[in-house]
Amino acid sequence: MSLILNLIWFVFGGWLMGLAWWLGAILLALTIVGLPWAAAAWRIGSFTFFPFGREAISRRELTGREDAITGVWRLFLNVLWFLLAGWYLVIGHIVAAVLCGITIIGIPFAVQHLKLAALSFAPVGTEIVPVEMAEEARRANAREGLARYRGASLPADDNTGHSSPDGARPEDRK
Repeated sequence: MSLILNLIWFVFGGWLMGLAWWLGAILLALTIVGLPWAAAAWRIGSFTFFPFGREAISRRELTGREDAITGVWRLFLNVLWFLLAGWYLVIGHIVAAVLCGITIIGIPFAVQHLKLAALSFAPVGTEIVPVEMAEEARRANAREGLARYRGASLPADDNTGHSSPDGARPEDRK
């Protein structure tokens, strides 16, 4: 189903929004100072071409740890992004969502445009992953948060630091 939705999306305008993201990325890269934003814009431009079956997720939520782009720098870079470049992408996605939402068949596409509009506000510090991976990262974070809340800790699954819900080690599950 994702393949069909992605093909319809691409043919009926997804390519235009993806090119807008890529154009922004190229312009940012030319400034050298804009390289952190260029990487995020390029990644999201690729996501915009074929968004069904994939999802944007915070890098902190995905990896379970802080890095240079998930802390204070993320807020600073995203505010600067929105003021200088993000607003036109937000407007473009909202206009496209309204146009798609006019028809019943366009509602799934309108929802994707609204997700992309929200992503246009703050693209730095996000990763694009399959929906299943994003859901699993959220489940792992929820398990760890619940364990902390209850005052217990779950044994680590592997070197990633994520925990197993049954407490078994990977080598014990064979």
